[in-house]
Amino acid sequence: MPDSKLILITGRSTQQGVGISEGKHLAEYQAATTVLELSQADMARHELHDGDTVRLKSRYGEATVQCRSEKLPDGVAFMAFGSTINQLMGSETYSTGMPDTKGIEVELEKSPA
Repeated sequence: MPDSKLILITGRSTQQGVGISEGKHLAEYQAATTVLELSQADMARHELHDGDTVRLKSRYGEATVQCRSEKLPDGVAFMAFGSTINQLMGSETYSTGMPDTKGIEVELEKSPA
């Protein structure tokens, strides 16, 4: 079984940014904020294909999302800001007013088909 640990980073994506302007309730925004991006090597290591469903677990919670291959370093995953990512990150702000959104250790598990 492959090592299931990844480092999750978050940020804005074009689709997520457009969704904020047009409405968070729209399908486009929901789709943009529920996709995990992985390197091709990580997709292969976990025997994943674009559109497969995976479960992510962090020390703060868990979430189920779809995945797709993107140009990323091996061992690093990306998800756009949204309510899904909030389930995986802590609330500690270290006096900045913004929770830590980079370097979240997660475990990935492929969901049964």
